[in-house]
Amino acid sequence: MYDMSYLMLIVVTLAIGLGAQAYVNHKLRKYQRVPIANGLTGAQCAQQMLAYYGISNVEVRPGGPGQDFFDPRTNSVTLSPEAYGGRSITATATACHEVGHACQFAADYTPMKIRSAVVPVANAASNLWIFLLMIGIFMNMLGLVWAAIAMYAVVVLFQLVTLPVELNASRRAMAYMGSIGLPQSEQKGSFDVLRACAFTYLAAALTSILQLLWLLGRTRD
Repeated sequence: MYDMSYLMLIVVTLAIGLGAQAYVNHKLRKYQRVPIANGLTGAQCAQQMLAYYGISNVEVRPGGPGQDFFDPRTNSVTLSPEAYGGRSITATATACHEVGHACQFAADYTPMKIRSAVVPVANAASNLWIFLLMIGIFMNMLGLVWAAIAMYAVVVLFQLVTLPVELNASRRAMAYMGSIGLPQSEQKGSFDVLRACAFTYLAAALTSILQLLWLLGRTRD
């Protein structure tokens, strides 16, 4: 089952993943050095965006490095130190993007509800599918191989559902930043940051689709 096609798959997916990560890191570092005109921290921008949309029950919390997320279970936005206390374009864009998710939750945004429903199954499938696949290969049990592929398909579905959720959160962030009169240069910088982050989700979905197609192709051999 492991041949030259699998080696090519590894090379292509690594190139996509590393390229996407390098791109987003470049944009984040670039705009971390550009201060925001209003002088607000990311946390303050998040709180103002929540107030602008009339959302009062969301807590904005400081998190650890790389911890930028909205948690629907606690209805809270967690921001990394750079985003929480930073006064840069990157900090503002990151904070407003996470508030975009809070706005989705408040509005019962359908793709977010679907994504939340898929999360438990996708988490379980992402941990189990590879083991099931290996057992199926070694024991020459095609049924187990197909079960593993079905599990992996759930993981791919989760990543596909994640794309509109992330893109919509970024659109909400940009709409807000445009409505408060942010200078055009800062809106462009924020768009660059948000587009780069969205590219990582797109790259992850693409690599997963390629992996799934490879698995489906190998079952026909």
